[in-house]
Amino acid sequence: MASPLDVGTVTEALKEHYKPLRVQNMVYKDNPLLAMMPKYTKFGGENMPIPLLYANPQRRSATFATGQANTSTSALKQFVLTRVKDYSFASITGESIKATERDSDAFLRYATMEIDGALHSLTRSLAVAMYRDGTGSIAQSEDNPNGSYANLTLINKDDVTNFEVGMEIAFYADASGKPGADRGQNRIIQSIDRNATTKQITFTANIHVDVAYTDHLVQAGDVNAKVTGLEGWCPSAAPAATAFFGVDRTADSTRLGGNRFDGSALPIEEALIGGASQVAREGGRPDVCMVDFATFSNLEKALGSKVVYDEAKGRDVDIGFAAISLRGPRGTIKIVPDQNCQPNVAWMLQMDTWSLNTLGEAPMFLDLDNNRMLRESAADAYEVRLGYYGNCATNAPGYNCRVAL
Repeated sequence: MASPLDVGTVTEALKEHYKPLRVQNMVYKDNPLLAMMPKYTKFGGENMPIPLLYANPQRRSATFATGQANTSTSALKQFVLTRVKDYSFASITGESIKATERDSDAFLRYATMEIDGALHSLTRSLAVAMYRDGTGSIAQSEDNPNGSYANLTLINKDDVTNFEVGMEIAFYADASGKPGADRGQNRIIQSIDRNATTKQITFTANIHVDVAYTDHLVQAGDVNAKVTGLEGWCPSAAPAATAFFGVDRTADSTRLGGNRFDGSALPIEEALIGGASQVAREGGRPDVCMVDFATFSNLEKALGSKVVYDEAKGRDVDIGFAAISLRGPRGTIKIVPDQNCQPNVAWMLQMDTWSLNTLGEAPMFLDLDNNRMLRESAADAYEVRLGYYGNCATNAPGYNCRVAL
């Protein structure tokens, strides 16, 4: 007869099942940007300085005395990167452990279903955040519910992929494109219609009377607490004087705040080449362009018989992603579709200027005491904790471009 399960045995079984390579494959296989971005896993201390030389000394002149008289020095700024934290939890009931105590395989099937789900939720949240600005906004309301109904549609319909049944959502007034005042009264998602033209979200109760058109939807607890991704480092408009990781980017809004190219009136291929050319003008060498699936499909159709398929590889993991090769001004650019990318935007990137900087792996099991299952204090259950500590950064914003489509 098999021996009954105990917490120690379960912990060892989970460690054996969730080996680092398996976790990496689970994390990266559906998230190209997350997979392709260089990783630095030793983000210790309170912050990480990221120096950026954005102008060389200008003591040059065809006239000796003029050049000598100019006392300018190198223009240097230093971003002071800070970490954010994110967590996900899996709960395994005492009853299920007892019911499978003499069948370790049955227990593992049940436990991994819960843990895989928690890992997926954490990973997807990180992958979406890497395209966003750190505010936690994952969609904006297209409706004015007036407190009389529980349904909501989104301005960008494809943002519906960022939501799941059971998710708790907080609502914030729009403040110049970012979450502002908290509307109060969070709501739980009851159902999601992903196939309808409206792609509607239904909550368990009527939405607060103050929620209005353009209000931001944020998963509860996430406001201004997420990884600062591409939209933060290369915003849609030239950055204001507000300090960004300690830097006023108005001194050179391109080299400190990225390129912006409006290709919305152009054929898609011309828009992408236009963005790449703008990066090349600044000295960058874009090698990857991230788009959503609709844009990728439109590019395939536009290129027709000229389309050249390729593969983009993940960093430090043997995972490849479908890509289209496009000849840019400084070499081949791989156009890669990503479910997490915003609609109507293409991100023209020099990938070696980017990094995901973390304290340990992202994500990882939070088991410093070597115990992956912790007894819950207020429930007949055991808890498995996952999380990460870190942030995203580029050391050369000007070598990257946000292309509006």
